[in-house]
Amino acid sequence: GYTHFQPAQPIVAGHWLMSYVWMLVRDRARLADARTRTAVSPLGSGPLAGHPFGIDRAMLSQELGFASCSQNSLDGVSDRDFAAEALFACALLGVHLSRLGEDIVLYSNPALGFITLDDRYSTGSSIMPQKRNADPMEIARGKAGRLIGNLTGLLTMLKGLPSTYNKDLQDDKQPTFEAFDTLDLLLPVITAIIATLQFNIGKMQAALG
Repeated sequence: GYTHFQPAQPIVAGHWLMSYVWMLVRDRARLADARTRTAVSPLGSGPLAGHPFGIDRAMLSQELGFASCSQNSLDGVSDRDFAAEALFACALLGVHLSRLGEDIVLYSNPALGFITLDDRYSTGSSIMPQKRNADPMEIARGKAGRLIGNLTGLLTMLKGLPSTYNKDLQDDKQPTFEAFDTLDLLLPVITAIIATLQFNIGKMQAALG
């Protein structure tokens, strides 16, 4: 193991991997928790003060698969805190995947050589085909920046809005959909990379000396 990227205490590879397992367990819990506040229907709130029709909002919400309906019509049409919360969970998950990616890039570097990526998940260079670049993990680092940007963009859009609905809110869709599309892309690839990692025991033992 390393601190300040200097050799520190010896650990097994499983201890390193489990550190990310626990980060991801918390990420999953955050997403599940955010989902409970997303599953609230604003339908029937009207522009801000409800509607004149005899609609049972609670029954309609249930029929549509929502857990509940919003309790205040003005709040229901004007806030997007549920989206911001979901984007925070996505951004933090992206940060954890980025850190994992950085570890894999470092540990697969020939200078250390602790791990080797499967051929399907490493690439050569245009003029150095013998190289084994951990491109997917570098992409994961870059995508983390996009996920953070999605959250920042939504919060910036929300910060100056007055009460009730404003057209600014139509721009909540793009960052939200992009965040989940990004994770849909990243998670299966990173899962496959971890499942096919090769650990070079000899290199690890040599580093202990």
